[in-house]
Amino acid sequence: MTTEGVLLDTTGMFGGLKPVNQGKVRDIYDVCEHLLIVSTDRLSAFDVIMNQGIPGKGKVLNEMSIRWMQRLSSASPHHFETASYNRYPEPFCQYAGILDGRSMLVSKQQTLPLEGVVRGYLAGSGLKEYLANGIVCGIPLPKNLKESDKLPDTIFTPATKAESGHDINLTHEQAIDHLENVLGISRATAVELFLKMQIRCTAMYLEAAEFACERGIIIADTKFELGIGDGEVRASMPLVLIDEILTPDSSRFWSLEDYEPGRSQKSFDKQPVRDYLESIGWDKRPPAPDLPAELVAETSRRYQDINTRLSN
Repeated sequence: MTTEGVLLDTTGMFGGLKPVNQGKVRDIYDVCEHLLIVSTDRLSAFDVIMNQGIPGKGKVLNEMSIRWMQRLSSASPHHFETASYNRYPEPFCQYAGILDGRSMLVSKQQTLPLEGVVRGYLAGSGLKEYLANGIVCGIPLPKNLKESDKLPDTIFTPATKAESGHDINLTHEQAIDHLENVLGISRATAVELFLKMQIRCTAMYLEAAEFACERGIIIADTKFELGIGDGEVRASMPLVLIDEILTPDSSRFWSLEDYEPGRSQKSFDKQPVRDYLESIGWDKRPPAPDLPAELVAETSRRYQDINTRLSN
């Protein structure tokens, strides 16, 4: 379904096929040994999908994810195989007008049931937890830190992957318990998988943060998803980077030039939409209110801006 050049839903567009999974943004199709991921222009706020999409958003997310996977040495191995629609299997190769620039063919992976969240600055849910008890996901932090402060050390703060609603932050011990219980593996295997995940996610964040800083952008925090192929779960299995990576939907990007600790920072994402919805007193439950046209345009500009700044 398209509305004024905005793609909201691909169901039935490809010879009547339906996606095997629809997330808040992505429509995913099963293609034999692969998955085809199509990034729509849908926008969610407070876990509710808005009525209007954001022009160009899906293409920005797709382009940034592919570029980061190809750019970062620490991002390999990853699940991305091609974004050339003429190499897609039937019937998808026939739909260049829909798929060009907003899709990718990827390998199938068994997803680890954790979000790999890495934080370099104090913001978001980490700030709330710190202000309440001085810790973030069980990690004690120095006293008297201010909002948006750079942390003394980068921290890894895993969270559960929620199908709906907010993900839940976990301590390291809780995260290991979660891997053990959900995957049905031994404690030793869960511990080794967790440590590999922590090392890999932290390395990707640090490499990306250095690259972004050279271009005047702070990556305050981000989240990664990792897969482990198919079959029996073993600690020796390589962790494969999957899904989106280092986009405005999965990361908090700030301008280095405008950065000032002690206050919230202007971010290159959908924050204006959240602010608007808060200002009108919406109860954060469906149905979503319509968004003003100027707000949709401003949000689109933010997505395009961060993509441009990090494309060189």
